Amino acid sequence: MQSGEDSSGPAKGPSTGQPTSRTGEERDLWAERPGQARAAADEQPGRGRRSGKPAAGDKDDGVGKEPGWERSVLEKLAFASLKEQRARRRWNILLRFLFLAYLVFLAWLFLSRTQWTSEPARGLHTAMVNIQGVIAEDKPASARYLLPALRAAFEQSQSQAVLLNINSPGGSPVQAGIVHDEILRLKAKHGKPVYAVIGDAGASAAYYIAVAADRIYVDKASLVGSIGVLLNGFGFTEAMDRLGVERRLLTSGEHKGFLDPFSPMQASDVEHAKQMLRQIHQQFITVVREGRGERLKESPEMFSGLFWTGEESIQLGLADAYGSVHSVARDVVQAEKLIDYSYKRNLADQLANRLGASLGAGVGTGAMQELQGEAVPWR
Repeated sequence: MQSGEDSSGPAKGPSTGQPTSRTGEERDLWAERPGQARAAADEQPGRGRRSGKPAAGDKDDGVGKEPGWERSVLEKLAFASLKEQRARRRWNILLRFLFLAYLVFLAWLFLSRTQWTSEPARGLHTAMVNIQGVIAEDKPASARYLLPALRAAFEQSQSQAVLLNINSPGGSPVQAGIVHDEILRLKAKHGKPVYAVIGDAGASAAYYIAVAADRIYVDKASLVGSIGVLLNGFGFTEAMDRLGVERRLLTSGEHKGFLDPFSPMQASDVEHAKQMLRQIHQQFITVVREGRGERLKESPEMFSGLFWTGEESIQLGLADAYGSVHSVARDVVQAEKLIDYSYKRNLADQLANRLGASLGAGVGTGAMQELQGEAVPWR
């Protein structure tokens, strides 16, 4: 090797005699391991640090980027994650606040649930109580809601009479009996007249309540009557036999499976059920006779469960005359102003009823269906 030769110049290969480019070897090495390019260049003896710009023909594999770019990217990711956590925390706080506000709103509804009249009573007026829909314990036409409304209507000193606005196909004899007896008690205590006005229908249990009034008014097309009792259900014994389903009913009493829809009917059970129906029917007949008195023109069909039009009901003595709530208040009571004392169920009552129904349905629905309901309907 010549002493004056530049060490950085091209050197001949040992066999070929061709010049070998050191830069080319380094470039191939860097291309295979781009992440070690700068370190490899700095570690070679006799070579200075490479320029930040890539040489001609070199690939830009991120080596020429500004120093510290990895740190900048990590900082951006960290700040983005922090912002996301803060946003999630704000949403959690907002949702908790809304839930708390909802609970406060429900509590306020429960505390303000004793609003019985639709407007304050001012001046002489006719107090009206609506009896609408099916008469049942969990319905607006139940003793739970009707009794407080009736008491408020009777106790109001400026109400001249109490008007029962009836539009119901009937329902529970128990609920109807409670309301009927309370009307008689309040009427005797306060000495105010009571008038019943039947709209589309005043049948069965609804008519049971109506006979507590001093007079009953109807429209000529109203449906009135249906003085009878029924107990209905279904039997599935033959269908179960065809499907190969076996009924396994264990009882501790001889008649504990009374009227079970999945078991054959027993003659003794049928006779006992009919006896109960006859007894309740006789109670209904007695109430109608006491309420209508000599106005009633009895016939063999009157207590058979049939219902009649308003026109026929006047002829049979089941009703007294034609009239509406407005005409009775104006012409009979002579206090044309009507004030509704009916209880308006608010959101809290509806939610409570729905919650109670949902909880009770999972526990007692099957048993109640086997017993054919809580009460015998007058329909």
